[in-house]
Amino acid sequence: MALGKRETERQETMWIPTANLPQGPGHPFYQRLNKLLAKHGFDGFVEGLCGKFYHESMGRPGIPPGVYFRMLLVGYFEGIDSERGIAWRCADSRTLGTFLGYALDENTPDHSSLSVIRHRIDLETHQEAFSWVLKLLASEGLLKGKTIGIDATTLEANAAMRSIVRKDTGESYEAFLTHLARESGIETPTREDLAKLDRKRKNKASNQDWENPNDPDAKITKMKDGRTHLAHKAEHAVDMDTSAIVAVTLQPADRGDTTSIADTVEATVSNLLDVQNDPATEERVHEVAMEEVVADKGYHSNATMTGLEAMEIRSYVSEPDRGQRNWEGRPDARRAVHANRRRIRGERGKRLLRKRGELIERSFAHCYETGGMRRTHLRGHGNILKRLLVHVVGFNLGLAMRSLFGFGKPRRLQDGLGAALLRLLAALAARLGAFWWPWHRPDRRRDIAAPHLALPAAA
Repeated sequence: MALGKRETERQETMWIPTANLPQGPGHPFYQRLNKLLAKHGFDGFVEGLCGKFYHESMGRPGIPPGVYFRMLLVGYFEGIDSERGIAWRCADSRTLGTFLGYALDENTPDHSSLSVIRHRIDLETHQEAFSWVLKLLASEGLLKGKTIGIDATTLEANAAMRSIVRKDTGESYEAFLTHLARESGIETPTREDLAKLDRKRKNKASNQDWENPNDPDAKITKMKDGRTHLAHKAEHAVDMDTSAIVAVTLQPADRGDTTSIADTVEATVSNLLDVQNDPATEERVHEVAMEEVVADKGYHSNATMTGLEAMEIRSYVSEPDRGQRNWEGRPDARRAVHANRRRIRGERGKRLLRKRGELIERSFAHCYETGGMRRTHLRGHGNILKRLLVHVVGFNLGLAMRSLFGFGKPRRLQDGLGAALLRLLAALAARLGAFWWPWHRPDRRRDIAAPHLALPAAA
């Protein structure tokens, strides 16, 4: 093969047929995703929802709401965390421009337009869009809603620990340490003196005493890797039969699991009722109702067990070892805890608890690791939850795409095509013989790394 050289001066072509323009590997995925959204009338639905936020005659023509939601979906599918990054990626890609509905000579929206639309459209409208996708899953047979797994994870806030201030006085952390050093007899403390004083203090980072003035919703918490950060808590309710995320709530990071589960269960019941009462899905999902909850031992408490029993929901919650307990005066709590204990010790309970760890952790990995939202770029629970709801919409749409198309993300489509090509070449090599395709045979793989040591192939 001859060496290719880059041309420094090239005469540009005046006319290019649009059918001949190169497309990215993810083009078939986004094309089919648009067909799926068009089949269920997504654009007409969100335009009807968002019409009240726009004036009929005044101002410049607005960006269609369908474009706004699609751009946030790009953030999930492409793993882009910030709105600025999403805008840059859409402006730089022919495939994504086509997905948004823009011609080659039209500019896609910039990040400031995304921010304006996000502030304009309220949280309830984003929740309606999330419920619409749940109904889409139900119409495709991908939502059962009987057994729900619940778990939470932390999201790093867009706020720094060094910016926290005292709630009572408003002084910074460094000024507070300086004041303590002077009270202890050090008139002009150095940074080393402040660090030494800080190490000796106990309960030095309490959410009762400190807050970040730029994002009061961010709470001081210890992350899973052991670091201390300002963070938020995202809690998922996942359908254990189909892996669909039925509800997502955003909580303060210092809120315990035993208290946050009530909001998530309430949101799950509300979302399932919306799906069940919709005329378009009423016949298909007339039996959709939450009957069981699966959770880890962080959610186990007397209040949680009795609350779920009062709602006629069977619990499969891992129980921590608390030793011998005194049930005097608490017969309801004893009955609920013992019933949960019997269920989790059965074969079905053990199977559900193992499955919970797999499915819910997978939703966290897709939404926050590969989906690019482990660190938030917005402030305030309202703004973050708007983005989070659309992010989870992307996850649920990926389930529908995987069921209908075979691939849940555009990058998986690229990997799948490569894997299919390798399978085709391996099948061809098997017919031609192992000498032509030496790595087809495990005993010949060393010949690739050391060709001068290769032995003649067996006849």
